[in-house]
Amino acid sequence: MTVGKRVPWVVGVSGASGTPYAAAVLRGLLAAGESVDLVVSRASRLTLLDETGIAFRDAHWREDLREWLARGADGKPGTFPVRVDDVRYWAAGDLAAGPSSGSYPVKGMLIVPASTAAVAGVALGLSKDLLQRVASVTLKERRPLVVAVRETPLSGQTLKHLVALDEAGAVVLPASPAFYAGATHIQDLVDFVAGRVLDAAGVPHGLYRRWRGELGASRNE
Repeated sequence: MTVGKRVPWVVGVSGASGTPYAAAVLRGLLAAGESVDLVVSRASRLTLLDETGIAFRDAHWREDLREWLARGADGKPGTFPVRVDDVRYWAAGDLAAGPSSGSYPVKGMLIVPASTAAVAGVALGLSKDLLQRVASVTLKERRPLVVAVRETPLSGQTLKHLVALDEAGAVVLPASPAFYAGATHIQDLVDFVAGRVLDAAGVPHGLYRRWRGELGASRNE
């Protein structure tokens, strides 16, 4: 893909628990040959540090991203081979970043995981940081927006915000793993959710075993 024709997916990582979901989606996009513009919220850095031990730094983002994506959901380093050549990183506080404008070409945005605070900010159009701003731009430009909300239980106010996002054209995709695919490892459950996010975006992948209409098929393989 030439630089002049680069049209990325924006991936926003908010502060909800679930950084392995984000890592799996990013790996899936890159494996499919997609370009990625990455926004990591300030709150998500704390979650990433807590869940992986990785301190995500603006000045060393490529090194930190490579280490993060190489880890499995069980935290084991070096589980996945990764290349981050076609990732562009934008700091969460940079409201002058390319994706903050509707004239900047992108395919759409995936918020993985989406905290209830991020959901509220996008639903209300607050644009408090770059993640919320890009999501608002995505909606106004009628581009695909997938919101992988990760919270339980959900309050009535959050449910109202999710309905508002649905009515605005977003895909509300709770991070809810399924078990019919024959999961035997935590990574399988993570990959199922990541795969459903990529399905909603129309990005091909092989992250999980699809339902084929055969009861118990996963136990027979």
